[in-house]
Amino acid sequence: AERPARPLSPRRRPAAALLPGAMQRVAVLSQHVVAGGPARPPLGAAATSAAASPIVAKLKGKIAALAKDRVALKAELLKAGDTKIQDLTVEMCINGARSIKAMVTETSDLDAAKGIAYRGLSLFEANQKLPKAPGGESGLPEAAFWLLLTGEIPSAEETAAFTAELHARSAVPANVLTTLATLPKDTHPMTQLSMCMLAMQKDSKFSAKYQEGMMKNAYWEWALEDALDLIARIPVVAAHIYRRTFKDGSAPPYDSKLDWAGNYAQMLGVNDSEAFKECTRLYLMLHADHEGGNVSAHTSHLVGSALSDPYYSWAAGLCGLAGPLHGLANQECLRWLKETQKNLGGQEPTVEILTKYAQDTLASGKVIPGFGHGVLRQTDPRYTIQKEFAEAHFPDDPLFKLANVCFQAIPPVLQATGKVKNPWPNVDALSGTCMQYYGLNQEDYYTVVFAVSRSLGCMANLVWSRMMGLPIERPKSMTLDALEAAAKKQ
Repeated sequence: AERPARPLSPRRRPAAALLPGAMQRVAVLSQHVVAGGPARPPLGAAATSAAASPIVAKLKGKIAALAKDRVALKAELLKAGDTKIQDLTVEMCINGARSIKAMVTETSDLDAAKGIAYRGLSLFEANQKLPKAPGGESGLPEAAFWLLLTGEIPSAEETAAFTAELHARSAVPANVLTTLATLPKDTHPMTQLSMCMLAMQKDSKFSAKYQEGMMKNAYWEWALEDALDLIARIPVVAAHIYRRTFKDGSAPPYDSKLDWAGNYAQMLGVNDSEAFKECTRLYLMLHADHEGGNVSAHTSHLVGSALSDPYYSWAAGLCGLAGPLHGLANQECLRWLKETQKNLGGQEPTVEILTKYAQDTLASGKVIPGFGHGVLRQTDPRYTIQKEFAEAHFPDDPLFKLANVCFQAIPPVLQATGKVKNPWPNVDALSGTCMQYYGLNQEDYYTVVFAVSRSLGCMANLVWSRMMGLPIERPKSMTLDALEAAAKKQ
């Protein structure tokens, strides 16, 4: 029989209860500040009860049905637990654990030649098969979330009900707005977003149920409840961060008649065209998941493995996503394109001109952002899909034309160095250009858009990690001396 979680021990009691004197008073005061403050109207749609929602019950049923087979497979694989799947090298240990196969992710898989697949479907297939907004051509990201969770493409009716469910959960608690209002407006948008995720944590359903002693086989259901709340609210918070940081602080009203991504696009208030909504839908769908080894996905998985709730986990993942080598890459690519455009001095970009420019850039010791990938060895399918969108919607945009010439000129230059395993463009080479075209030109905000999208994959993976009962992650580290000793044995 499944045992309930243990009663609270001193180690697991609220921190404030363990602090003496003045420190305890400060802790209690800080909790009050985050939880209270001046009354503020919630952002998002009017709050409604999500209890016993038919679409959530259906979603849970589909997850449970798929999990029956996957959990059984996990049990069978553990019977062959001593089977060797890979040799580890000194280089792998030193160079960022690159290519070490050491974790389980069910939601997506990254193939070096084919790119990312959502539950076995390539991005081309997913974008084609996922339900669309009326008159749209981009797969809806909330439908991609359903796919990642269930392994199934949702019907149009299921997608509509799921979108409505997210709208019903979208009201942002007042304490989150109070916390956000205390931050200087020049605080980086990613810092603001991460702090808002932590401010939401006080209402974590998973955490509350854990403290009550829920059964282990219920972990995934309450992780899902938190995940749905987080997914519903994050675009609202992200839009508010944009408006307070770069505009006058007021945001267009929430529109529950739109889909999840379409409403986010309109709340940004930068472009009210349907084309911008389609661009946003496409971006959020394409960036939703990228297996489990990248920084943000691995971080959220690692933190979640300690049974930290989804808010803690994704706040940590956001801090990783904010790094220049991960989520900030798209803005670095856009800045490089703009600098290149400026340095060309009005010349029409050609393959010959860009070839020479790329050679000079490398000769000066600088890098060319947007090309290459840690796993992929072909052009990133996400780049290709965005390129097709740009060709259809703004083929004559000067920045896109420059990016297109770079696609033709730069890979041969990188190949000629003999040092680059993958000279082809990745998604970051073009995503900023698309946002810039529609008026979203504040580059420091681009990673927030990425974060809204990637929350889908990381939350789906977190739910599945709890469903499969994956344990706390604890790899073994080695000193350089230990590696040297191992190398000498060979």
